[in-house]
Order: sequence, then structure tokens, then C-alpha cells
Amino acid sequence: MRKAKSNGNFFLCLFVNMIFNLEWTIPAWILLILHFWLGWSIWWFWLALGIWLISILLWMGIMSWAAKCGNEKDPPKKNLNPYSKGNDKYKKNRD
Repeated sequence: MRKAKSNGNFFLCLFVNMIFNLEWTIPAWILLILHFWLGWSIWWFWLALGIWLISILLWMGIMSWAAKCGNEKDPPKKNLNPYSKGNDKYKKNRD
């Protein structure tokens, strides 16, 4: 069976992670409500959204680094399968 050699699409993974972590934006939305209700600065809202986005990017970076650490290629092994096409050890001698 063929192994998939896809590294994945960064922006697709980022989009999916943003969807999965939407509840982390609740503080930002509360700050936006406070901006309209009490007149707080809008920069607090953007700061909270920026922290949310940076935390997702940092988490994706850590996870991709950890996945690369465990993906060492195995050295080639000798074929011991007696039914393999290239294995001459177990073939019958034909006269």
C-alpha cells in the first residue's frame, strides 16, 4: 500500500484550528460589547483577537515540530519473504 507523503496545507489546518477554537474568542467579543456599551477602546478587542491567533499559530508550530521529530525513516531491511518475486533463496531449481 502506498504511503501518503503529504505535508498538509498550512492554511487549511489554520482554518480548521480557528473553527475548533472559536470559544477562545469569547473574551474578545466581550471586549467588543464593552467598547459599544461603555466606550472602552477598540484596541482591547483587537489585542484579544491577536493573542488568540498567535496562540493558535504557536500551537500549530509546536505540533508540526513534534510530528517531524517522530518521523524518522527506517533503514532498508532485507527481504525475507519466500514468496517475493526478487527472493532467490527459496525458489525451486528448474531444469
